[in-house]
Amino acid sequence: MNLPNKITFARVFFIPFILVLFYLDRDRGEELNAYSIAIGVLFILASFTDFVDGYLARKHGIVTTFGKFLDPLADKLLVMAALLMLLDISFIPMWVVFVILARELIVTGLRLVVVGDGAVIAASRLGKYKTATTLVAIILLLFHVRFAGEIMLYIATALTVISGIEYIIKNIPAVASTK
Repeated sequence: MNLPNKITFARVFFIPFILVLFYLDRDRGEELNAYSIAIGVLFILASFTDFVDGYLARKHGIVTTFGKFLDPLADKLLVMAALLMLLDISFIPMWVVFVILARELIVTGLRLVVVGDGAVIAASRLGKYKTATTLVAIILLLFHVRFAGEIMLYIATALTVISGIEYIIKNIPAVASTK
């Protein structure tokens, strides 16, 4: 396993620690405290690994099909864990989590359909903006910056829908041509 893929696994490795800290915090959601700061810092570190693994894979020419599959999966697991925590403390509405989760399941499903034919569907520029906006929104909300975090979250949700539609339209031919 190459270094970028190990870094991607590290992103997944952060998730249980984030969740444990979340459930250790008896006052979760009430006020910014040591637990919420630690959760925010771990989330930032985990999110940063997404940039690092991709950069190293491209720089050293070690982009793998496994990495192309694992990287978005690790992103989805990290983001979903954070969104569910924020839902649990009523920082975000359930419909936002549903919209984001639905888009991710649809996109992942399309990727899995075409991977059987050896094709890999890369993330679009709009999808990358969606991811960046979502991460910023989550970070702001984890640090209890509610107003700015909510605005960013609604922008991220809009980008989620738009990029999902774009993804479906662009990749229908690849899905239709699968065996």
